Amino acid sequence: MENKELKVTEYDRINEKPAREKNGWMMLFLIIFIAACGIALIALGAALSDNDPLILLCLLGVVVLLVDVFLLGGFKLLQPNEAYVLTLFGKYYGTLKRDGFYWVNPFCAGVNPARLAAGTSRKLSLKAMTLNNDKQKVNDEEGNPIEISVVVIWRITNTARAVFNVENYMAYLSTQCDAAIRQVARQYPYDVSSNGDETSLRGSSQEIAAVLREELQQRTTMAGIEVLEARISHLAYAPEIAAAMLQRQQASAIIAARQKIVEGAVSMVQMALNKLSEEEIVELDDERKAQMVSNLLVVLCGNRDAQPVVGTGSIY
Repeated sequence: MENKELKVTEYDRINEKPAREKNGWMMLFLIIFIAACGIALIALGAALSDNDPLILLCLLGVVVLLVDVFLLGGFKLLQPNEAYVLTLFGKYYGTLKRDGFYWVNPFCAGVNPARLAAGTSRKLSLKAMTLNNDKQKVNDEEGNPIEISVVVIWRITNTARAVFNVENYMAYLSTQCDAAIRQVARQYPYDVSSNGDETSLRGSSQEIAAVLREELQQRTTMAGIEVLEARISHLAYAPEIAAAMLQRQQASAIIAARQKIVEGAVSMVQMALNKLSEEEIVELDDERKAQMVSNLLVVLCGNRDAQPVVGTGSIY
């Protein structure tokens, strides 16, 4: 327990802080002015190159220009919902998150561990992004193999944790998404039970989405990621049991339909007997009532149209 608490504390110790920056336009004018001074020194030294001090003045102008070129590396341009995570000689320097034109220490380097895998720049995107996870085969609460995939909408809220707490925040999110799917899927059945009051993967999409989002959020907080939404995008029985489960669903549907038909037929028979008795159309004894009930139930509950048979004799 103590080791776990120390581990969480160590991850929480890295927090985002703003980087020290200067206005980019002001520094641009300053660098242009320094470049003009360097060119003037070189021109002055080349025009009067007979004296050694003037040659040194020319060399000084060259040094000024080289320093000026080095200062150009400190300019950073940010679009809305973009960020730079900067390090200075291996230490976290700060994060640029406001859109605009800035100048920072040229020795600062932008860090984005996912840029090589995703083919992006050193900037981090703070926009809402979508992760479409591949289909995977898992077992539900009843042990049935199912195929399931989810779509996750997420964004980075803590750039320092996203860069320094995990190796690659995109790969980390995908791995944790697989683990969260397995954890949630084995807690619920694929379909509702016969009484219909049980939460299921197929019938309770809102509840499952909330549980899945909460489960995934707990796993990604340390990486500075906020899960905005997580929903099941594909859900089906595994191919090896799909045919058997389809037959079971068809049987359940047939039984439910038959139950409704029988309930309706019984009510119709009862209504017919009550009408005959109330309006005194015919007097029926118990045996004739039983035969009438039997005939009506056969007609109302049968799968095919009834074929009338006229009886000319007596039942006695």
